[in-house]
Amino acid sequence: MANEIKAHAVYTTNETQKLLKISKSTLKRMLKSGLLRANKVGRQYRILGKEILYVVSPSVEKKAVDRYLQFKQKVTKRINKW
Repeated sequence: MANEIKAHAVYTTNETQKLLKISKSTLKRMLKSGLLRANKVGRQYRILGKEILYVVSPSVEKKAVDRYLQFKQKVTKRINKW
């Protein structure tokens, strides 16, 4: 697995542990406290890459969202001109 965290990828708890280099108990605490948001599928958690990015660096995640919104505005303006 690559060390790059993809914002729209879905990760398991084991993959998240390896990416963040934390123990299983630390990951459980993060999930339980709400620091790391996840969806439960059956008996397992699935974590979006953007949630991991937010934990690692909120500023990086914010920049990505800002750039996406800027791009979306440009596209919307061009479409509205038609």
